[in-house]
Amino acid sequence: MLAGKAELGLLSPEDFQQELTSHQCVSFAELLVDCSQLESQLSTSVSTGMNMNKNEIKKEQPLKPSRSQTHPQNLSKHSSFNSPNQIQPQPFSAGPSASHKIAEHGRKMDKVESNLYKLSSSAFSDSYLDVGKDSYVEDSEHGTDEAQLIKAKVTIRKPEAMTKKEMKVTATPSLFFKDGKKRIDYILVYKKSSLQVEKRSTFERNLREEGLMLEREQSITNSDIMFVKIHCPWDTLCKYAERMNIRMPFSFTITNKDTFFNNSTRSRIVHHVLQRTKYEDGKTKMGINKLLNNGTYEASFPPHEGSYQSRHPIKTHGAKNHRHLLYKRWACWGMWYKYQPLDLIRRYFGEKIGLYFAWLGWYTGMLIPAAFVGLFVFLYGVFTMHSSQVSKEICQSTEILMCPMCERSCMLQKLNESCIYAKVTHLFDNGGTVFFAIFMAIWATVFLEFWKRRRAVLTYDWDLIDWEEEEENVRPQFERKYAQVERVNPITGKPEPYQPFMDKLLRLMISILGIFLMISLVLTTVFAVVVYRLVAMEHFASFKWYFVKKYWQFATSGTGVCINFVIIMFLNVVYEKVAFFLTNLEQPRTELEWENSYALKMFLFQFVNLNSSIFYIAFFLGRFSGRPGKYNKLFDRWRLEECHPSGCLIDLCLQMSVIMVLKQTWNNFMELGYPLFHNWWTQHKIKRNEQVLKLPQWEKDWNLQPMNLHGLIDEYLEMVLQFGFVTIFVAAFPLAPLLALMNNIIEIRLDAYKFVTQWRRPLPARATNIGIWYGILEGIGVLAVITNAFVIAITSDYIPRFVYAFRYGPCKGQGYSQERCLKGYVNSSLSVFDLSELGPGHSGYCRYRDYRAPPWSSHPYELTLQFWHVLAARLAFIIVFEHLVFGIKSFIAYLIPDMPKDLSDRVRREKYLVQEMMYDAELEHLQKQRKCHGKHYHQEWP
Repeated sequence: MLAGKAELGLLSPEDFQQELTSHQCVSFAELLVDCSQLESQLSTSVSTGMNMNKNEIKKEQPLKPSRSQTHPQNLSKHSSFNSPNQIQPQPFSAGPSASHKIAEHGRKMDKVESNLYKLSSSAFSDSYLDVGKDSYVEDSEHGTDEAQLIKAKVTIRKPEAMTKKEMKVTATPSLFFKDGKKRIDYILVYKKSSLQVEKRSTFERNLREEGLMLEREQSITNSDIMFVKIHCPWDTLCKYAERMNIRMPFSFTITNKDTFFNNSTRSRIVHHVLQRTKYEDGKTKMGINKLLNNGTYEASFPPHEGSYQSRHPIKTHGAKNHRHLLYKRWACWGMWYKYQPLDLIRRYFGEKIGLYFAWLGWYTGMLIPAAFVGLFVFLYGVFTMHSSQVSKEICQSTEILMCPMCERSCMLQKLNESCIYAKVTHLFDNGGTVFFAIFMAIWATVFLEFWKRRRAVLTYDWDLIDWEEEEENVRPQFERKYAQVERVNPITGKPEPYQPFMDKLLRLMISILGIFLMISLVLTTVFAVVVYRLVAMEHFASFKWYFVKKYWQFATSGTGVCINFVIIMFLNVVYEKVAFFLTNLEQPRTELEWENSYALKMFLFQFVNLNSSIFYIAFFLGRFSGRPGKYNKLFDRWRLEECHPSGCLIDLCLQMSVIMVLKQTWNNFMELGYPLFHNWWTQHKIKRNEQVLKLPQWEKDWNLQPMNLHGLIDEYLEMVLQFGFVTIFVAAFPLAPLLALMNNIIEIRLDAYKFVTQWRRPLPARATNIGIWYGILEGIGVLAVITNAFVIAITSDYIPRFVYAFRYGPCKGQGYSQERCLKGYVNSSLSVFDLSELGPGHSGYCRYRDYRAPPWSSHPYELTLQFWHVLAARLAFIIVFEHLVFGIKSFIAYLIPDMPKDLSDRVRREKYLVQEMMYDAELEHLQKQRKCHGKHYHQEWP
């Protein structure tokens, strides 16, 4: 990166040419017009300067490396936590007309010394992979940082073609054709017993006509399985790189055609060809996806770059390949405390997966302050638990009898029997609750705003600033359904299948109806759990075991939560199938539309499924139970459940903690356990271990699990639902961020291990953001403010205690609230009921939670003035809290720009230099043209 003032200041006409040469990128179509011409230019490059004479060229400094290719030297540059934003020079894409003029004029300029480009040409060599001397070593005993390790140990080779001996070291023989020269870029798998022989033969013949090279090989472990190895030659790579507008550095030298395109780019080009090659006559008879669906092929995937394990330690022998390096520096459990090598992840798996791990790492890093604050609030409750006035009064109330909380088996109980519940409730319902709720609302905004900045830096460093997603191909299912109805695409100008508006509207309405039916099913299951709790509390209250009988409320809540969790996990499976069916019913036009629609449905289903029971406990439990002598009953049979004398917050905490912990544990087990078991069973069927060791790489990959059918949707969905747990009800459970942090530290390494060792290599894909998930995260942040306001105002006892301290307590009118100001609060919050009203055999009085007049008053059991004061305070708190927090969130979002200022200045600077370069190129070109005719013009204008 150029430094400081020279970077952002006005450069002289001599200097801006040099800066452009090292930073700019154009499309491959504008650079590789003639591959044969480029071959003859391996040692020289064309200068991009337009107004520079030879004397000025000699003053230029050596060019800095281009950013188009990522080196393992930069593995730790992008950290998964809050590392400083490091900005590298950004390439920019020249327009077709302008770049044509630049290329045309460049051919007429004098050639500069070839050593100007030696440094930039090193960007395209794979010489850092265990060539000759060791390139990577283990950390020292003193804990050398990975960034320092890579920078210190990587050997940058000269821009010379690699020898055959070196090539054998950098890649295993199973990554090449039988001749040992042609690299395998893609693998197709089919069964010889398949009946689709004609389609397969036509498809492969057309692939050869497109320029691909194919080689068949039979499976070692299964005689019915055949592998088709695909190699894309240099000329075909150049041709399709031009068609796909793959961006490359503005100036470069080709030192080795085998390594000029990295493996990810080669796989993308081959996949592009596979998607557009016909297997039969007809407009829609093309693409590998259709052949996979009809059974012509069993699988298609790019191969891994060899084994992720080595018999030799990486410290002494270096990394065998990128996969081995990823395993040692990322997927190993011993790397849990280190930054993720995002550059290498992006290079191996593509920008889309790289952005997912960048977002996951950023989210995990931002959870650290939230976890510390939540732990502090919890510890504050622990240290003040015994000094709490409310807990003291409950624990010391030996004379107060509470009314029975169930119909038949419950007896009168003393208030001090709830002492444990009162102390546990204070852990989560204390003076720090409001502060923590406000903090988490602000935290969610800061997290999202700074992620936008982080994403901007990553997209800049990964050459995605000016990249726009290509017009996606129409889905094969869409083509088959609407092949008879066509219209001209306004962008491409080509005819394509068209879905009529009324058909689209009808399908959308049916899909929406299906969504509401599934949500109704969720509410039905919640209602069933509520009925279970009503029935179970009577049985647990009369249970023969003393412990269960004494803590029957805890037993009822605990078993209810476990049953609810089992139902949740079962319905998740049903929802996945229903969401898949409804999304296909809508007939989305492109894959991106399909993914967004499916992701939204899955989020709605699972969010409602997970949180419906939590919403019931937070806002409905004990609100409509009635009073002694006049209890409300469900179906006139089961008495509605009441809150514990200490409040309902303890039930909410129990519900959240059990669901969150069990769900995260189950997800982690299924993510790694199932692929591990499947791969173990596959290898177990191959009885001889010696045979396993001799398997070529493509067969080892075939025995691995394919990536999830829906890509990264399941990965994002899990984390977004966790984000909801962390923010929505965090006022009731301040330990949620800490549990999420611990889970995510494990999650990152689980996903890394899964991607590197248990899954086939996914097709590298490009992306500039996390898609629809960012909008969902913003919606959760808004919902979190509202729910936390209601939890504090309605579920917790914060507002009743506040009203009592200022209006009814010993400190009435003094304007402050301390523990001594809550003296008498428990007695004030309990109403009196005359037991004689229950019939003969009952006498005396009992207490219950409510604000009602005593039976001896002129208006017995009517709501008191204190009830209305508390209600008004609750409503006022909700309004003030929401407006205050929303105002702070909006102000913070306004203050934090989406792009760092230095990055913004860099992008604007490069755009300015592009315009200057285009102008100078046109000016000099016109001047030379007119001088040829003997005409003289002003030096400023042609």
